[in-house]
Amino acid sequence: MSSGSVDPALQSPVLRLVVFLLEGERYGLPLEVVERVLPMVAVSPLPKAPAVALGVIDVHGRVIPVVDVRGRFGHPPREYGITAHLLVARTSRRALALAVDAVQGVTELAPGAVIPPDHVLPGIGHVAGIAALPDGLLYIHDLDRFLSLDEERQLTEALEEKER
Repeated sequence: MSSGSVDPALQSPVLRLVVFLLEGERYGLPLEVVERVLPMVAVSPLPKAPAVALGVIDVHGRVIPVVDVRGRFGHPPREYGITAHLLVARTSRRALALAVDAVQGVTELAPGAVIPPDHVLPGIGHVAGIAALPDGLLYIHDLDRFLSLDEERQLTEALEEKER
């Protein structure tokens, strides 16, 4: 993106986000990257996957990695119960299922309501922005920056080996 261009999502009059909860904190993903929300299901192990991967699920014949958003955001590990959900979303490289405590739904924000994360918490690369809502903060997640290059490579190799 050149220095004079503006992110097309920020030119829209409304930013639509799917809001999910982890440990009572609210996070959001742009609606356009979210494919579906599923109730928690059994997750199959994926040998040789990076530690951030909890395993895989089968969604209509597609094998989708389930990732540990909880650990990446600094929350303690815990077992996901029947009330948890899987938020299936697309990165620029693959679909991922995020294990989350709950999905609240879709919220709309004016693009000007989102502030860059470095203004509040420098160095959190997986957060694209923060919005101050009347009832608390909403951390807008950048799913394309969730996995490191090494984790992407390990995940790709583990998935390819599973398909053999």
